[in-house]
Amino acid sequence: MRVTVLMGGWSAEREVSLVSGRGVAQAARSLGHAVTELDMGATPADGATLAGRLLETRPEVVFNALHGTPGEDGTVQGLMDLLGLAYTHSGVTASAIAIDKALTKALLVPQGIRMPAGRIVTREALFAADPLPRPYVLKPVNEGSSVGVAIVTADADLASPIPATAAGPWQHYDRLLAEPFIAGLELTVAVLEDPATGAAEPLAVTELRPAAGFYDYAAKYTEGRTTHVCPADIPAAIAAEALAAAARAHALLGCRGVSRADFRFDPAHGPAGLFLLEVNTQPGMTPLSLVPEQAAHRGISYEALVGRLIALAAGGRS
Repeated sequence: MRVTVLMGGWSAEREVSLVSGRGVAQAARSLGHAVTELDMGATPADGATLAGRLLETRPEVVFNALHGTPGEDGTVQGLMDLLGLAYTHSGVTASAIAIDKALTKALLVPQGIRMPAGRIVTREALFAADPLPRPYVLKPVNEGSSVGVAIVTADADLASPIPATAAGPWQHYDRLLAEPFIAGLELTVAVLEDPATGAAEPLAVTELRPAAGFYDYAAKYTEGRTTHVCPADIPAAIAAEALAAAARAHALLGCRGVSRADFRFDPAHGPAGLFLLEVNTQPGMTPLSLVPEQAAHRGISYEALVGRLIALAAGGRS
């Protein structure tokens, strides 16, 4: 088929998207597809010509290798729907909800999926008073890959309340999500659909062990900064609960193709210590990415993974 790999964009994850896209393009070519690599551009002004550039490639499938906004929030998905193009990964609704951590909580928590309690705080309110008892986590409402995440601790080099002049995500975002800090392990589960049946299957549980600090953007995408333990060395009951929660979140959000659910697990609290943090509808496809690693653990090569996602998009499932 004619496959256009859409990558780049102007989010904080541009460089990672380019690495994902190039890997996908190489794999798709090895499968016999006629591949066009299309960089969306590095500035919002480049988006004005995207529709025309996409149509010029005459794709039968667009492989969406974008990360972050506007490629992960439903914006590009809506454009491709208007153009009548088949594309990989989730559609408009799932993308728009999953990128928004507060909306994700509003949908999943009433369905019995355990997530940390949280509240939206403005920059001005944060400078007036701590939104939660320390330690707590601050993160942008609409970013992925742990971009802009800060852990505010009792012994942090920050006065309480946080000074307006202090360095942190509050300097770049007007609204932040504040959540209690959950001690323990960082876990993740990929969910992959089968082109033949459409059934979504959780692949494995991986524990992420950063060499220092927490699993932030640098730890995710810098070789040697994080050890991946797959499958995670956790109790079987906890692994089963994480697998089930990831699959259920994928279904409730209406995700398509593949997703990845991130968790924190505090062993001191047993099953009650497992919390879903977020669902990623555009998980990375780089050499350090977790979805290809879990697929390989299940005997699915990188090329076969790319082939599955293209086949799912070509099947026209909504």
